[in-house]
Amino acid sequence: MPEHLRPVPTPREPADPQPDALLRAVADGDERAFGRLYDLVAPRVYGLIRRVLRDPAQAEEVAQEVLVEIWRTAARFDPDRGSASAWIFTIAHRRAVDRVRSEQAAADRTVRAGVAAVDTPYDEVADEVAIRLERQQVRHCLDELTELQRQAVTLAYYQGHTYPQVSELLDVPLPTVKTRMRDGLIRLRDCLSAGVAA
Repeated sequence: MPEHLRPVPTPREPADPQPDALLRAVADGDERAFGRLYDLVAPRVYGLIRRVLRDPAQAEEVAQEVLVEIWRTAARFDPDRGSASAWIFTIAHRRAVDRVRSEQAAADRTVRAGVAAVDTPYDEVADEVAIRLERQQVRHCLDELTELQRQAVTLAYYQGHTYPQVSELLDVPLPTVKTRMRDGLIRLRDCLSAGVAA
């Protein structure tokens, strides 16, 4: 073919990094890589968990826990034992099954407590004090968040809105809501853990 008729090659965009490469970067503490990995796998993680858990709010909560665990334990990923996706989805499935078992155990405890309560006097004052102390700790930790983090967490976890609804209510882009929610949940967990230790 004559040279002047050959198509001019167009430069190729670099392909998006695969989960394996992103996870290795996350293991090195790369927050931007974690943001990209989060955007890449979060919907599929949620979908997997949602198939195990019937409650969408619980599925979102467990998905966030999984993504926090991925951030914290990325260095444990061993590419010789499988792909990053398989590792991530194994964690997600395990967490979802753990939540189902935990819910069942809680229901069983409630039934046993109900049967025992027939014969055992119930200390309402002690229970009310414990509940109030827990609420105070949660309020204190919520106050430690940025305004956007606090609003996003409150709308999602205390008022039952989905991420897209939170994005619309706060008039903030969905990726920003997800990032602030992720960061807020990490700060809440750390604050509540510190409160328990104290």
